[in-house]
Amino acid sequence: MKQIYFNHDGNIDDLVSYILLLQAPDIKLLGVGAVDADGYIDPSVEACRKMTDLFNLRHDELEIARSNSRAVNQFPHEWRMATYSFNYLPILNEAGEIKTKEAKLPAHLDMVEKLKNATEPVTLVMTGPLTDLARALDEDPSIQDKIAKLYWMGGSLDGHGNVAQVNADGTQEWNAFWDPMAIERVFKSNLDIQVVGLESTEEIPLSDELRMHWAKNRKYPAMDLVGMGYSLIVSVPMAELYLWDVLTTVSALYPETVEAKQVKAKVITTGLAAGRLEEDPNGREITLVTSAHKDLFFQKVDEILKRK
Repeated sequence: MKQIYFNHDGNIDDLVSYILLLQAPDIKLLGVGAVDADGYIDPSVEACRKMTDLFNLRHDELEIARSNSRAVNQFPHEWRMATYSFNYLPILNEAGEIKTKEAKLPAHLDMVEKLKNATEPVTLVMTGPLTDLARALDEDPSIQDKIAKLYWMGGSLDGHGNVAQVNADGTQEWNAFWDPMAIERVFKSNLDIQVVGLESTEEIPLSDELRMHWAKNRKYPAMDLVGMGYSLIVSVPMAELYLWDVLTTVSALYPETVEAKQVKAKVITTGLAAGRLEEDPNGREITLVTSAHKDLFFQKVDEILKRK
């Protein structure tokens, strides 16, 4: 049985990924850490506690760890607000109380503890910045031997990014831009790393067709929450949203849902290009997801969300 530790940064895609991990069969979720990045951390931690109460089908023993990592470059405020709205959704608040507790340790130390106590190598799924992992490796470098594989959503190797700020040249992806030095630290480890970048998910945009699919299946509580969550996001043609985080999570559960290739890459950590990933023959080897098998991907997502 695959053991997983999940670290995320609290926006809708991250929270949908968490629902999938709570309901997926044949895994054990060891722990969850939330970072104050793409979503504000207070509602992110609270929403995860509520979701654990509602959707923890396997009854894993879970507490939600709050990260105290801080941004080098913080996400735009407007992007981060969706987490507050998600946390107010009625389905998460009907019970009137939260039973799942917050972890006593900050997220990077919670990660260290869970990895050291694991009975077998752990799959690490990260859909936000790599800062907590970088700090965990600094705290105890031996944990890298307890990690079977790191699945990370971050970066872009084809030259286009999603950062539009005066201190950036636009070639960076936000999870990478949030803390470029963390990527450099993780790249110095011996971890097996698979990356979903901005270029990896062109087959799975957030579309009206997809929204209607969730609406027609809202009799399933998890599907209902996913549909309500994504209703908080409005995509426009010039800034279309793709399911980057969800693909990262599903590919960790079902590797056959993606195609990938081996590349050697480095990260730039200073200047206007800070956070940019580049292919480099002398860089560290990573597995880059190049495409998704759309039908199989959505089949797996539906199977998980329809479980009760």
